[in-house]
Amino acid sequence: MKRKILWADDEIDLLKAHIIFLEKKGYELTPVTNGQDAITLVKEKTFDAVLLDEMMPGLDGLSVLTELKNYDPGLPVIMITKSEEEHIMDDALGSRISDYLIKPVNPSQIYTTLKRLLDVRQLRSERVSREYTRQLNQNRQELTFGMDYDAWIQLYATIAAWDIEIEVYNDTGLKQIHADHKKECNREFTMYIEKNYSSWIKNDRPVLSHTLLDHHVAPLLKKGEKVYFIVIDCFRLDHWLAIEPKLDEIFNIDRQYYYSILPTATPFCRNALFAGLMPDEIAKIYPDIWQSAGHDEVGMNNYESSLLDMYLARKGIRLDRQPHYEKIFNTNDSVAFYKKLGSLRENQFITVVFNFIDLLSHQRSENYILKEIAPDEAAFRSLTRSWFEHSSLLDILRAAAEEGATVVMTTDHGSITGEKASIVRGDRTTSTNVRYKYGRNLKCEPSEVLRIENPEVYGLPSVGPGTNYLFAKYDNFLVYPNNFREYEKLFKSTLQHGGISMEEMILPVGVLRSR
Repeated sequence: MKRKILWADDEIDLLKAHIIFLEKKGYELTPVTNGQDAITLVKEKTFDAVLLDEMMPGLDGLSVLTELKNYDPGLPVIMITKSEEEHIMDDALGSRISDYLIKPVNPSQIYTTLKRLLDVRQLRSERVSREYTRQLNQNRQELTFGMDYDAWIQLYATIAAWDIEIEVYNDTGLKQIHADHKKECNREFTMYIEKNYSSWIKNDRPVLSHTLLDHHVAPLLKKGEKVYFIVIDCFRLDHWLAIEPKLDEIFNIDRQYYYSILPTATPFCRNALFAGLMPDEIAKIYPDIWQSAGHDEVGMNNYESSLLDMYLARKGIRLDRQPHYEKIFNTNDSVAFYKKLGSLRENQFITVVFNFIDLLSHQRSENYILKEIAPDEAAFRSLTRSWFEHSSLLDILRAAAEEGATVVMTTDHGSITGEKASIVRGDRTTSTNVRYKYGRNLKCEPSEVLRIENPEVYGLPSVGPGTNYLFAKYDNFLVYPNNFREYEKLFKSTLQHGGISMEEMILPVGVLRSR
Protein backbone atom coordinates (compact mmCIF):
# COMPACT_ATOMS: atom_id res chain seq x y z
CA MET A 1 0.00 0.00 0.00
CA LYS A 2 1.34 3.43 -0.95
CA ARG A 3 2.22 5.88 1.81
CA LYS A 4 -0.01 8.97 1.59
CA ILE A 5 1.76 12.32 1.93
CA LEU A 6 0.16 15.77 2.16
CA TRP A 7 2.41 18.60 0.90
CA ALA A 8 1.45 22.19 1.79
CA ASP A 9 3.47 24.89 -0.01
CA ASP A 10 2.33 28.15 -1.64
CA GLU A 11 4.78 27.46 -4.50
CA ILE A 12 3.68 23.86 -4.99
CA ASP A 13 3.57 24.29 -8.80
CA LEU A 14 7.36 24.70 -8.77
CA LEU A 15 7.75 21.36 -7.02
CA LYS A 16 6.30 19.07 -9.69
CA ALA A 17 9.66 17.40 -10.30
CA HIS A 18 9.94 16.60 -6.60
CA ILE A 19 6.40 15.16 -6.57
CA ILE A 20 7.06 12.98 -9.63
CA PHE A 21 10.28 11.68 -8.03
CA LEU A 22 8.49 10.76 -4.79
CA GLU A 23 5.59 9.13 -6.67
CA LYS A 24 8.09 6.94 -8.55
CA LYS A 25 9.44 5.90 -5.14
CA GLY A 26 6.00 4.64 -4.18
CA TYR A 27 4.47 7.61 -2.35
CA GLU A 28 1.05 9.11 -3.10
CA LEU A 29 1.28 12.92 -2.95
CA THR A 30 -1.61 15.33 -2.31
CA PRO A 31 -0.51 18.95 -2.93
CA VAL A 32 -2.17 22.06 -1.44
CA THR A 33 -1.15 25.71 -1.64
CA ASN A 34 -2.14 26.98 1.82
CA GLY A 35 -2.35 25.99 5.45
CA GLN A 36 -6.12 26.09 5.80
CA ASP A 37 -6.55 23.52 3.02
CA ALA A 38 -3.97 21.34 4.75
CA ILE A 39 -5.89 21.44 8.02
CA THR A 40 -9.18 20.67 6.27
CA LEU A 41 -7.77 17.68 4.37
CA VAL A 42 -6.11 16.19 7.47
CA LYS A 43 -9.50 16.23 9.20
CA GLU A 44 -11.20 14.63 6.18
CA LYS A 45 -8.63 12.02 5.10
CA THR A 46 -5.84 9.89 6.50
CA PHE A 47 -2.23 10.79 5.75
CA ASP A 48 0.97 9.08 6.79
CA ALA A 49 2.95 12.35 6.92
CA VAL A 50 2.76 16.06 6.10
CA LEU A 51 5.40 18.18 4.33
CA LEU A 52 4.79 21.74 5.56
CA ASP A 53 6.25 24.98 4.25
CA GLU A 54 7.15 27.30 7.11
CA MET A 55 6.39 30.58 5.21
CA MET A 56 2.96 30.70 3.51
CA PRO A 57 0.38 33.51 3.03
CA GLY A 58 -2.44 33.42 5.57
CA LEU A 59 -1.70 30.77 8.17
CA ASP A 60 2.04 30.28 8.47
CA GLY A 61 3.64 26.89 8.98
CA LEU A 62 3.91 27.12 12.77
CA SER A 63 0.21 27.99 13.10
CA VAL A 64 -0.75 25.10 10.82
CA LEU A 65 1.55 22.79 12.76
CA THR A 66 -0.20 23.68 16.01
CA GLU A 67 -3.62 22.96 14.50
CA LEU A 68 -2.47 19.64 13.04
CA LYS A 69 -0.93 18.48 16.31
CA ASN A 70 -3.99 19.48 18.27
CA TYR A 71 -6.08 17.31 15.95
CA ASP A 72 -3.66 14.38 15.53
CA PRO A 73 -0.67 14.47 17.92
CA GLY A 74 0.89 11.38 16.33
CA LEU A 75 0.91 12.67 12.74
CA PRO A 76 4.52 13.06 11.47
CA VAL A 77 5.16 16.61 10.20
CA ILE A 78 8.30 17.68 8.34
CA MET A 79 8.84 21.46 8.34
CA ILE A 80 10.49 22.98 5.25
CA THR A 81 11.90 26.47 5.79
CA LYS A 82 14.11 29.06 4.15
CA SER A 83 15.28 30.40 7.48
CA GLU A 84 18.11 29.06 9.60
CA GLU A 85 17.28 31.36 12.51
CA GLU A 86 17.56 29.47 15.78
CA HIS A 87 14.34 30.81 17.34
CA ILE A 88 12.28 29.50 14.40
CA MET A 89 13.76 26.04 14.80
CA ASP A 90 13.20 26.19 18.56
CA ASP A 91 9.56 27.13 18.00
CA ALA A 92 9.11 24.33 15.47
CA LEU A 93 10.78 21.72 17.64
CA GLY A 94 8.79 22.91 20.65
CA SER A 95 5.65 22.36 18.60
CA ARG A 96 6.64 18.73 18.07
CA ILE A 97 7.72 18.57 14.46
CA SER A 98 9.16 15.21 13.45
CA ASP A 99 11.98 16.76 11.40
CA TYR A 100 12.86 19.87 9.40
CA LEU A 101 14.64 20.63 6.12
CA ILE A 102 16.27 23.90 4.99
CA LYS A 103 15.49 25.17 1.49
CA PRO A 104 16.57 24.57 -1.18
CA VAL A 105 15.79 20.89 -0.80
CA ASN A 106 16.30 18.20 -3.37
CA PRO A 107 13.99 15.20 -3.89
CA SER A 108 16.50 12.74 -2.39
CA GLN A 109 16.57 14.68 0.90
CA ILE A 110 12.80 14.52 1.17
CA TYR A 111 12.73 10.83 0.22
CA THR A 112 15.40 9.96 2.80
CA THR A 113 13.59 11.87 5.53
CA LEU A 114 10.24 10.26 4.73
CA LYS A 115 11.75 6.80 4.61
CA ARG A 116 13.49 7.30 7.95
CA LEU A 117 10.33 8.54 9.63
CA LEU A 118 7.83 6.14 8.10
CA ASP A 119 9.84 2.98 7.51
CA VAL A 120 12.17 3.03 10.49
CA ARG A 121 9.94 0.78 12.59
CA GLN A 122 9.71 -1.82 9.84
CA LEU A 123 13.46 -1.62 9.15
CA ARG A 124 14.22 -1.99 12.84
CA SER A 125 11.81 -4.89 13.12
CA GLU A 126 13.55 -6.64 10.24
CA ARG A 127 16.93 -5.98 11.83
CA VAL A 128 15.69 -7.29 15.17
CA SER A 129 14.41 -10.48 13.52
CA ARG A 130 17.78 -11.09 11.84
CA GLU A 131 19.72 -10.41 15.04
CA TYR A 132 17.39 -12.58 17.09
CA THR A 133 17.81 -15.49 14.68
CA ARG A 134 21.58 -15.22 15.02
CA GLN A 135 21.30 -15.07 18.82
CA LEU A 136 18.93 -18.04 18.87
CA ASN A 137 21.38 -20.16 16.88
CA GLN A 138 24.23 -19.08 19.15
CA ASN A 139 22.24 -19.97 22.28
CA ARG A 140 21.38 -23.40 20.91
CA GLN A 141 25.00 -24.03 20.04
CA GLU A 142 26.05 -23.15 23.58
CA LEU A 143 23.38 -25.46 25.00
CA THR A 144 24.72 -28.28 22.85
CA PHE A 145 28.25 -27.95 24.20
CA GLY A 146 27.18 -27.62 27.85
CA MET A 147 27.29 -24.62 30.18
CA ASP A 148 28.55 -23.70 33.62
CA TYR A 149 26.77 -21.33 36.03
CA ASP A 150 28.45 -18.24 34.56
CA ALA A 151 27.39 -19.22 31.05
CA TRP A 152 23.82 -19.71 32.25
CA ILE A 153 23.85 -16.21 33.75
CA GLN A 154 25.02 -14.72 30.46
CA LEU A 155 22.46 -16.69 28.45
CA TYR A 156 19.59 -15.63 30.67
CA ALA A 157 20.80 -12.01 30.69
CA THR A 158 20.62 -12.12 26.89
CA ILE A 159 17.11 -13.62 26.98
CA ALA A 160 15.90 -10.97 29.45
CA ALA A 161 17.34 -8.21 27.26
CA TRP A 162 15.42 -9.66 24.32
CA ASP A 163 12.25 -9.60 26.46
CA ILE A 164 12.63 -5.81 26.52
CA GLU A 165 13.63 -5.45 22.86
CA ILE A 166 10.86 -7.63 21.44
CA GLU A 167 8.26 -5.80 23.54
CA VAL A 168 8.75 -2.73 21.33
CA TYR A 169 7.67 -4.52 18.15
CA ASN A 170 4.22 -5.94 17.57
CA ASP A 171 5.60 -9.08 15.92
CA THR A 172 3.44 -11.97 17.13
CA GLY A 173 5.59 -14.56 15.39
CA LEU A 174 8.81 -13.33 16.97
CA LYS A 175 7.18 -13.18 20.41
CA GLN A 176 6.08 -16.81 20.08
CA ILE A 177 9.53 -17.94 18.91
CA HIS A 178 11.06 -16.17 21.91
CA ALA A 179 8.56 -17.70 24.34
CA ASP A 180 9.24 -21.17 22.94
CA HIS A 181 12.99 -20.60 23.20
CA LYS A 182 12.69 -19.59 26.85
CA LYS A 183 10.82 -22.82 27.54
CA GLU A 184 13.53 -24.78 25.72
CA CYS A 185 16.25 -23.07 27.77
CA ASN A 186 14.36 -23.60 31.03
CA ARG A 187 14.17 -27.32 30.38
CA GLU A 188 17.93 -27.45 29.91
CA PHE A 189 18.46 -25.17 32.91
CA THR A 190 16.32 -27.39 35.14
CA MET A 191 18.38 -30.44 34.17
CA TYR A 192 21.54 -28.45 34.92
CA ILE A 193 20.24 -27.50 38.38
CA GLU A 194 19.17 -31.08 39.12
CA LYS A 195 22.66 -32.27 38.31
CA ASN A 196 24.72 -29.54 39.97
CA TYR A 197 22.79 -27.72 42.71
CA SER A 198 23.57 -30.08 45.60
CA SER A 199 27.30 -29.72 44.89
CA TRP A 200 26.99 -25.92 45.19
CA ILE A 201 26.09 -26.25 48.87
CA LYS A 202 29.61 -27.35 49.86
CA ASN A 203 31.87 -26.99 46.85
CA ASP A 204 32.71 -24.56 44.06
CA ARG A 205 29.63 -22.45 43.41
CA PRO A 206 28.26 -19.15 42.16
CA VAL A 207 27.22 -16.39 44.56
CA LEU A 208 24.09 -17.75 46.27
CA SER A 209 21.52 -16.08 48.53
CA HIS A 210 23.47 -16.83 51.70
CA THR A 211 26.79 -15.48 50.33
CA LEU A 212 25.49 -12.28 48.72
CA LEU A 213 26.27 -10.11 51.76
CA ASP A 214 29.80 -11.54 51.89
CA HIS A 215 30.43 -10.55 48.28
CA HIS A 216 28.60 -7.26 47.88
CA VAL A 217 27.86 -5.61 51.25
CA ALA A 218 30.36 -6.64 53.94
CA PRO A 219 33.44 -5.42 52.00
CA LEU A 220 31.87 -1.96 51.59
CA LEU A 221 31.02 -1.70 55.30
CA LYS A 222 34.53 -2.79 56.27
CA LYS A 223 35.93 0.03 54.12
CA GLY A 224 33.75 2.50 56.01
CA GLU A 225 31.39 3.33 53.13
CA LYS A 226 27.82 4.32 53.83
CA VAL A 227 25.61 1.62 52.33
CA TYR A 228 21.94 1.44 51.43
CA PHE A 229 21.01 -2.22 50.99
CA ILE A 230 17.72 -2.32 49.08
CA VAL A 231 15.86 -5.58 48.47
CA ILE A 232 12.81 -5.60 46.20
CA ASP A 233 10.84 -8.79 46.79
CA CYS A 234 10.09 -10.89 43.68
CA PHE A 235 11.96 -8.60 41.28
CA ARG A 236 13.12 -10.37 38.11
CA LEU A 237 16.03 -9.51 35.87
CA ASP A 238 13.76 -8.25 33.09
CA HIS A 239 12.07 -5.96 35.64
CA TRP A 240 15.51 -4.61 36.54
CA LEU A 241 16.32 -4.00 32.87
CA ALA A 242 13.03 -2.12 32.49
CA ILE A 243 13.98 0.39 35.22
CA GLU A 244 17.72 0.51 34.57
CA PRO A 245 17.55 3.52 32.20
CA LYS A 246 16.00 5.54 35.04
CA LEU A 247 18.70 4.36 37.45
CA ASP A 248 21.35 5.27 34.89
CA GLU A 249 20.31 8.92 35.11
CA ILE A 250 21.41 8.96 38.76
CA PHE A 251 24.09 6.31 39.20
CA ASN A 252 27.04 4.60 37.65
CA ILE A 253 25.80 1.00 37.63
CA ASP A 254 27.83 -2.13 38.16
CA ARG A 255 25.27 -4.81 37.37
CA GLN A 256 26.17 -8.29 38.56
CA TYR A 257 24.20 -11.46 39.24
CA TYR A 258 23.63 -14.19 41.77
CA TYR A 259 21.56 -17.35 42.19
CA SER A 260 18.66 -17.73 44.58
CA ILE A 261 18.74 -20.85 46.69
CA LEU A 262 15.91 -23.39 46.56
CA PRO A 263 13.08 -23.02 47.23
CA THR A 264 12.91 -19.66 45.47
CA ALA A 265 10.47 -18.38 48.09
CA THR A 266 10.74 -15.53 50.56
CA PRO A 267 10.84 -17.54 53.86
CA PHE A 268 13.87 -19.50 52.70
CA CYS A 269 15.91 -17.39 50.31
CA ARG A 270 15.40 -14.02 52.02
CA ASN A 271 16.19 -15.38 55.48
CA ALA A 272 19.29 -16.96 53.96
CA LEU A 273 20.19 -13.64 52.35
CA PHE A 274 20.01 -11.69 55.65
CA ALA A 275 21.50 -14.38 57.86
CA GLY A 276 24.36 -15.27 55.54
CA LEU A 277 23.44 -18.89 56.24
CA MET A 278 21.58 -21.70 54.52
CA PRO A 279 18.14 -22.45 56.00
CA ASP A 280 19.29 -25.62 57.79
CA GLU A 281 22.12 -23.62 59.41
CA ILE A 282 19.66 -20.97 60.58
CA ALA A 283 17.49 -23.70 62.11
CA LYS A 284 20.51 -25.20 63.92
CA ILE A 285 22.25 -22.02 65.09
CA TYR A 286 19.13 -20.01 65.87
CA PRO A 287 16.50 -22.67 66.63
CA ASP A 288 14.38 -20.27 68.69
CA ILE A 289 14.00 -17.93 65.72
CA TRP A 290 13.22 -20.70 63.25
CA GLN A 291 10.72 -22.43 65.51
CA SER A 292 9.00 -19.22 66.65
CA ALA A 293 8.64 -18.19 63.01
CA GLY A 294 6.43 -21.14 62.25
CA HIS A 295 6.09 -22.20 58.64
CA ASP A 296 3.95 -19.52 57.06
CA GLU A 297 5.45 -16.88 54.78
CA VAL A 298 4.50 -13.97 57.01
CA GLY A 299 5.81 -15.46 60.26
CA MET A 300 9.02 -16.75 58.75
CA ASN A 301 10.10 -13.26 57.71
CA ASN A 302 9.59 -11.39 60.97
CA TYR A 303 13.20 -11.89 62.06
CA GLU A 304 15.21 -10.47 59.17
CA SER A 305 16.52 -7.53 61.20
CA SER A 306 17.72 -9.85 63.98
CA LEU A 307 19.35 -12.21 61.51
CA LEU A 308 21.13 -9.28 59.88
CA ASP A 309 22.41 -8.00 63.24
CA MET A 310 23.73 -11.46 64.07
CA TYR A 311 25.40 -11.69 60.65
CA LEU A 312 27.27 -8.45 61.26
CA ALA A 313 28.34 -9.68 64.71
CA ARG A 314 29.61 -13.00 63.30
CA LYS A 315 31.62 -11.16 60.66
CA GLY A 316 33.12 -8.79 63.20
CA ILE A 317 31.61 -5.71 61.52
CA ARG A 318 31.20 -2.97 64.12
CA LEU A 319 29.28 0.16 63.24
CA ASP A 320 29.14 3.44 65.15
CA ARG A 321 25.35 3.34 65.04
CA GLN A 322 22.88 0.49 65.08
CA PRO A 323 22.08 -0.50 61.48
CA HIS A 324 18.64 0.67 60.44
CA TYR A 325 16.17 -1.83 58.98
CA GLU A 326 12.89 -0.90 57.30
CA LYS A 327 10.24 -3.08 55.67
CA ILE A 328 7.89 -1.28 53.31
CA PHE A 329 4.52 -2.67 52.23
CA ASN A 330 2.76 0.36 50.75
CA THR A 331 3.05 3.97 49.68
CA ASN A 332 2.40 5.33 53.17
CA ASP A 333 5.28 3.25 54.57
CA SER A 334 7.55 4.43 51.77
CA VAL A 335 6.70 8.12 52.16
CA ALA A 336 7.11 7.93 55.93
CA PHE A 337 10.55 6.36 55.57
CA TYR A 338 11.63 8.94 53.00
CA LYS A 339 10.66 11.75 55.38
CA LYS A 340 12.88 10.40 58.15
CA LEU A 341 15.99 9.95 55.97
CA GLY A 342 17.37 13.20 57.37
CA SER A 343 17.55 11.67 60.85
CA LEU A 344 19.49 8.68 59.44
CA ARG A 345 22.34 10.60 57.84
CA GLU A 346 24.81 9.37 60.46
CA ASN A 347 23.81 5.72 60.03
CA GLN A 348 26.39 3.83 58.00
CA PHE A 349 24.14 0.90 57.09
CA ILE A 350 20.49 1.20 56.07
CA THR A 351 18.50 -1.79 54.84
CA VAL A 352 15.14 -1.39 53.11
CA VAL A 353 12.87 -4.22 51.94
CA PHE A 354 10.15 -3.36 49.42
CA ASN A 355 7.35 -5.93 49.29
CA PHE A 356 5.20 -4.22 46.65
CA ILE A 357 6.10 -6.30 43.58
CA ASP A 358 5.54 -9.56 45.42
CA LEU A 359 2.20 -8.30 46.72
CA LEU A 360 1.28 -7.13 43.24
CA SER A 361 2.05 -10.51 41.68
CA HIS A 362 -0.04 -12.33 44.31
CA GLN A 363 -2.92 -9.86 44.03
CA ARG A 364 -2.86 -10.25 40.25
CA SER A 365 -3.75 -13.93 40.76
CA GLU A 366 -6.94 -12.98 42.57
CA ASN A 367 -7.93 -9.54 41.30
CA TYR A 368 -9.85 -9.29 38.02
CA ILE A 369 -8.88 -5.65 37.46
CA LEU A 370 -5.16 -6.37 37.85
CA LYS A 371 -5.46 -9.28 35.43
CA GLU A 372 -6.98 -6.88 32.91
CA ILE A 373 -4.27 -4.27 33.48
CA ALA A 374 -1.43 -6.80 33.36
CA PRO A 375 -2.64 -9.78 31.31
CA ASP A 376 0.86 -11.01 30.45
CA GLU A 377 4.50 -10.65 31.50
CA ALA A 378 5.17 -7.70 29.20
CA ALA A 379 2.25 -5.78 30.71
CA PHE A 380 3.33 -6.71 34.24
CA ARG A 381 6.83 -5.47 33.43
CA SER A 382 5.35 -2.20 32.20
CA LEU A 383 3.33 -1.92 35.41
CA THR A 384 6.50 -2.54 37.42
CA ARG A 385 8.30 0.19 35.49
CA SER A 386 5.43 2.62 36.10
CA TRP A 387 5.41 1.83 39.82
CA PHE A 388 9.13 2.47 40.11
CA GLU A 389 9.06 5.75 38.20
CA HIS A 390 6.31 7.12 40.46
CA SER A 391 7.36 5.53 43.74
CA SER A 392 9.09 6.93 46.79
CA LEU A 393 11.80 4.34 46.15
CA LEU A 394 13.09 6.57 43.37
CA ASP A 395 13.11 9.52 45.79
CA ILE A 396 15.00 7.40 48.32
CA LEU A 397 17.58 6.44 45.70
CA ARG A 398 18.06 10.09 44.71
CA ALA A 399 18.58 10.97 48.37
CA ALA A 400 21.16 8.20 48.71
CA ALA A 401 22.98 9.51 45.65
CA GLU A 402 23.02 13.04 47.07
CA GLU A 403 24.59 11.67 50.25
CA GLY A 404 27.28 9.97 48.21
CA ALA A 405 26.25 6.61 49.65
CA THR A 406 26.75 3.32 47.81
CA VAL A 407 23.52 1.51 47.03
CA VAL A 408 23.45 -2.28 46.74
CA MET A 409 20.10 -3.09 45.16
CA THR A 410 18.82 -6.60 44.54
CA THR A 411 15.98 -9.04 45.09
CA ASP A 412 15.43 -12.32 46.92
CA HIS A 413 13.84 -14.32 44.08
CA GLY A 414 12.06 -13.96 40.77
CA SER A 415 8.87 -15.49 39.41
CA ILE A 416 7.53 -17.44 36.45
CA THR A 417 4.12 -17.71 34.84
CA GLY A 418 2.56 -21.04 35.80
CA GLU A 419 0.96 -22.77 32.83
CA LYS A 420 0.59 -26.48 33.61
CA ALA A 421 -1.08 -27.91 36.73
CA SER A 422 0.63 -30.96 38.26
CA ILE A 423 -1.19 -33.15 40.76
CA VAL A 424 0.57 -33.49 44.13
CA ARG A 425 -0.49 -35.69 47.03
CA GLY A 426 0.40 -35.19 50.67
CA ASP A 427 -1.06 -35.06 54.16
CA ARG A 428 -2.58 -32.07 55.96
CA THR A 429 0.82 -30.85 57.20
CA THR A 430 2.03 -30.20 53.65
CA SER A 431 2.83 -26.56 52.83
CA THR A 432 0.40 -24.63 50.65
CA ASN A 433 2.75 -23.08 48.08
CA VAL A 434 2.08 -23.89 44.43
CA ARG A 435 5.66 -23.94 43.07
CA TYR A 436 7.16 -25.94 45.94
CA LYS A 437 5.95 -28.20 48.72
CA TYR A 438 7.42 -29.67 51.86
CA GLY A 439 5.87 -32.30 54.07
CA ARG A 440 5.86 -36.08 54.51
CA ASN A 441 5.52 -38.72 51.82
CA LEU A 442 4.80 -36.24 49.04
CA LYS A 443 3.96 -37.73 45.68
CA CYS A 444 3.97 -36.15 42.23
CA GLU A 445 4.85 -37.10 38.66
CA PRO A 446 8.70 -37.37 38.76
CA SER A 447 9.16 -35.63 35.41
CA GLU A 448 7.36 -32.52 36.71
CA VAL A 449 9.21 -31.94 40.01
CA LEU A 450 12.60 -32.25 41.64
CA ARG A 451 11.99 -34.43 44.70
CA ILE A 452 14.31 -34.02 47.68
CA GLU A 453 14.54 -37.04 49.98
CA ASN A 454 17.43 -35.73 52.11
CA PRO A 455 16.84 -32.05 52.85
CA GLU A 456 20.21 -31.53 54.56
CA VAL A 457 22.03 -32.29 51.28
CA TYR A 458 20.31 -29.21 49.87
CA GLY A 459 20.85 -27.05 52.93
CA LEU A 460 17.22 -27.34 53.99
CA PRO A 461 15.81 -28.07 57.46
CA SER A 462 13.63 -31.03 58.23
CA VAL A 463 10.18 -30.28 59.60
CA GLY A 464 9.76 -33.78 61.02
CA PRO A 465 10.55 -37.42 60.23
CA GLY A 466 10.38 -38.29 56.54
CA THR A 467 10.38 -34.69 55.34
CA ASN A 468 10.34 -34.31 51.56
CA TYR A 469 10.62 -31.21 49.40
CA LEU A 470 9.20 -30.87 45.90
CA PHE A 471 10.33 -28.12 43.51
CA ALA A 472 8.24 -27.56 40.39
CA LYS A 473 10.12 -27.73 37.11
CA TYR A 474 9.61 -25.59 34.01
CA ASP A 475 6.27 -23.71 34.19
CA ASN A 476 4.38 -26.31 36.26
CA PHE A 477 2.45 -25.49 39.41
CA LEU A 478 1.41 -27.96 42.09
CA VAL A 479 -2.26 -28.59 42.91
CA TYR A 480 -3.97 -31.18 45.10
CA PRO A 481 -6.40 -33.62 43.44
CA ASN A 482 -9.29 -32.28 45.53
CA ASN A 483 -10.98 -29.50 43.56
CA PHE A 484 -8.25 -29.85 40.96
CA ARG A 485 -10.09 -28.04 38.15
CA GLU A 486 -10.99 -25.13 40.39
CA TYR A 487 -7.39 -24.54 41.47
CA GLU A 488 -6.03 -25.23 38.01
CA LYS A 489 -8.18 -22.38 36.71
CA LEU A 490 -7.27 -20.13 39.65
CA PHE A 491 -3.49 -20.42 39.28
CA LYS A 492 -3.06 -20.88 35.53
CA SER A 493 -1.22 -17.96 33.88
CA THR A 494 -0.38 -16.39 37.26
CA LEU A 495 3.08 -15.36 38.44
CA GLN A 496 4.43 -17.84 40.98
CA HIS A 497 7.74 -18.60 42.66
CA GLY A 498 9.41 -21.33 44.68
CA GLY A 499 10.48 -23.67 41.90
CA ILE A 500 13.29 -24.06 39.37
CA SER A 501 13.58 -21.68 36.44
CA MET A 502 15.98 -19.06 35.13
CA GLU A 503 13.43 -16.36 35.94
CA GLU A 504 13.20 -17.42 39.60
CA MET A 505 16.87 -18.24 40.27
CA ILE A 506 19.14 -15.94 38.20
CA LEU A 507 18.89 -12.54 39.80
CA PRO A 508 20.40 -9.06 39.40
CA VAL A 509 22.44 -7.29 42.05
CA GLY A 510 23.48 -3.77 41.23
CA VAL A 511 26.16 -1.73 42.96
CA LEU A 512 25.13 1.89 42.39
CA ARG A 513 27.38 4.90 42.93
CA SER A 514 26.26 8.46 42.29
CA ARG A 515 27.43 10.20 39.14
